Amino acid sequence: MPSTRAPTTEPKTPPEAPKPAPSQAAGAKLSGPVRAMHKLGLVRDVDLALHLPMRYVDETRLTPIASLRDFDTAQVQGVVQECRVETRSRRQLLVRLADDSGELLLRLLHFYPSHQKTLAVGQTVRARGEVRAGFLGREMVHPEFRAVTAETPLPQVLTPVYPSSAQLPQAYLRKAVLSGLARAPLHELLPPGTVPAGLPPLRDALQLLHHPPRELDPAELEDHAHPAWQRLKFDELLAQQLSQAQAQATRATLAAPALHASPGGLAARLIAALPFTLTPAQQRVVAEITADINRPHPMHRLLQGDVGSGKTVVAALAAAVTMGAGWQCALMAPTEILAEQHFRKLVGWLEPLGITTAWLTGSRKGRARQAMVAQVASGEAMLVVGTHAVIQDDVAFARLGLAIVDEQHRFGVAQRLALRAKLGAQPDDSAKSGAPSDGEAGIEPHLLMMSATPIPRTLAMSYYADLDVSTIDELPPGRTPILTKVFADGKRDAVIARIRAEVLQGRQVYWVCPLVEESEHIDLQNATATHAELSAALPGVGVGLLHGRMKAAEKAAVMAQFTAGELKLLVATTVIEVGVDVPNASLMVIEHAERFGLAQLHQLRGRVGRGAVASVCVLLYTGPLSPTGKARLKAMAETHDGFEIARRDLDIRGPGEFMGARQSGDALLRFADLAEDSALLQQARAVASRLLREHPAATAAHVQRWLASKAEYLKA
Repeated sequence: MPSTRAPTTEPKTPPEAPKPAPSQAAGAKLSGPVRAMHKLGLVRDVDLALHLPMRYVDETRLTPIASLRDFDTAQVQGVVQECRVETRSRRQLLVRLADDSGELLLRLLHFYPSHQKTLAVGQTVRARGEVRAGFLGREMVHPEFRAVTAETPLPQVLTPVYPSSAQLPQAYLRKAVLSGLARAPLHELLPPGTVPAGLPPLRDALQLLHHPPRELDPAELEDHAHPAWQRLKFDELLAQQLSQAQAQATRATLAAPALHASPGGLAARLIAALPFTLTPAQQRVVAEITADINRPHPMHRLLQGDVGSGKTVVAALAAAVTMGAGWQCALMAPTEILAEQHFRKLVGWLEPLGITTAWLTGSRKGRARQAMVAQVASGEAMLVVGTHAVIQDDVAFARLGLAIVDEQHRFGVAQRLALRAKLGAQPDDSAKSGAPSDGEAGIEPHLLMMSATPIPRTLAMSYYADLDVSTIDELPPGRTPILTKVFADGKRDAVIARIRAEVLQGRQVYWVCPLVEESEHIDLQNATATHAELSAALPGVGVGLLHGRMKAAEKAAVMAQFTAGELKLLVATTVIEVGVDVPNASLMVIEHAERFGLAQLHQLRGRVGRGAVASVCVLLYTGPLSPTGKARLKAMAETHDGFEIARRDLDIRGPGEFMGARQSGDALLRFADLAEDSALLQQARAVASRLLREHPAATAAHVQRWLASKAEYLKA
């Protein structure tokens, strides 16, 4: 019901039929509500039609005042008997409303002269709100209200409440959606037989969801199980599947260097030089990757494996095949510590084989950086390792054949798109010297993405549907299981005693804190205070401190001391989450473990158990625990399987947080829920393959309707 509520600013009357302004002249000033709609992505008529209510209110019924019960939310209609401003305790507007059955007080703590006019004595008013007991009888505080006549009809449908913002009143948005729904081209695009049986036409589904009949229980709609909701979920999943398949088909038309591993070449020499034997799982994924980069089309492959499964050596072998064929390889990691860990390992393996490696990070500046950039541009540096600095504007590759992105989910979607755009600007094979080609299309390098956070099956079928996936599903021999214990913070002294015992046995320990310095707003044990506390509690034990605010040289020095065994206890923030490899570390203590994500806890736990000694991970928590916190700690105690951890993490956090997609600012699935809609996803996959083969025009139209500008994000 269009209503008035006591707001903090004077309300404005919305226009009769507001429309988005997608085609306004550049530089034209948009009104506040229209600008707010644009921020919500409501630009096209179809965007408005697909902007669905988050809940509904029932304004189709009137409740007699005498029948009201405390804490009910109800709608009443009556005549104003009294309207007065009360100033005794605080300024407020008190309105006595009466119908044939009784009286009710409306109390407005914030109001304007326009409200007094609407609520004048003798005016018939319809009000809706929560009923509560007051000193003067039953009352509604800050109800929605509007002036009506005795003949004003009641709505025949439930009233939608839309996701909005402070600058976009519900009344304005309702009219805009109604207008957009009427104009949007919602005709059926999908051929007969492709929509699952029992689901309504799209226009009918949207009409029902925006204006449900009064007899429909709002709960049936709000749990998203109604057939109208199922139709929208199916269409959205189908658009995603089609977009992914289109991206994969497009890549198949692009050129990439065919990288052949010659007998006795660099890859074979690297395998012979390794001080260990590859596991069968590593050998299998190496064969999958080698077969891919042997083809003249860009590889887009995700290499996933649990913490410590040996992904780095697989990446090194892929790089060796690439460099052995005369092409450069770039490896990009999200943090400098992880990048340096890769750099040291790869240099140790490849430098004795004659490979020059460049090191590019944000902390490397001046002449040292210029020298490295020059080596990359000339082709002298065959391997380039670094952070996002690898894709900065001044970095140009001579002949880039393979790009490896580690912990790819920690890069935002926009960063991954920038990486693809930069790496795609390569000279073609006819320009082996690096000179510009004769206007021919450039080639793309192969792309290998790595993740120690295994991708659950439903995510692999949806967000990663355009990728080939290689999985290392076994750990190298000699790894010992990690015992995980969960303790309340009251056991802190006992944990410190355990640290002392570990150190006396020659072992090393991590202690992870969520903050660097004390916060006035969040009462968490901080890294600097913990470092001081543990240094005092463990005299004679070398205690180091590592956090993200330290300079790169300082971090490197501390890590070098810990790796060498000079420091026995390392107090750190989550900068050690990935990549740190100290086999002598046997105990991990994570403070305020309830504040960490499940995947992050699993990654941190993986910093121990990397040697032959039995290792323990202690999760210290501060109560009371939220349901989410309990679920995380329970999962950590119950399983060490990264794939099971990933499945539970998906259930707890949702796909956007899981894969880093929310860094893009766009939710890639608005309606479907991968945890609940796997059956619909299977149906969408089956329909997508048929549409691509038999109905290319319908495919293009469906993707455009549902994804528009978001389609590119699904390819990242």
